[in-house]
Amino acid sequence: MKLKITIDGKSYEVDVEAIDSEAPAHSPRGYTVQSAPVRVPGAAPAAAAPAPAAPVNEEKVCRSPVAGIVVRVVAQPGQAIQVGDILLVLEAMKMETNITAPLKGKVSAVKANAGESVQVGQVVVEFE
Repeated sequence: MKLKITIDGKSYEVDVEAIDSEAPAHSPRGYTVQSAPVRVPGAAPAAAAPAPAAPVNEEKVCRSPVAGIVVRVVAQPGQAIQVGDILLVLEAMKMETNITAPLKGKVSAVKANAGESVQVGQVVVEFE
């Protein structure tokens, strides 16, 4: 069976052979293969996967649109903000991106600090 795996953003096509004689040699139609950790010889072990986050009210959060490093945090908890106010600045691919407020309100919590890495879709600011 041929599979496509991605390691550190690089895709590889691999051939996989079932060793268990009772296991089918191929996946049945409609069966989805889930991602699984892959051990690469000589690579450092990956950190344990984080626990699933509790559901959040999407109308009261700002998520990072890109993966990058937080360069500067402008917003502070308790601060009143307007739509378009700069909350924080991220650096991605040597470019700075202003993350702005999607709504008018008050900052409840800032979930990222200067120098930290953030992922696409990570909550960076919560609103009241």
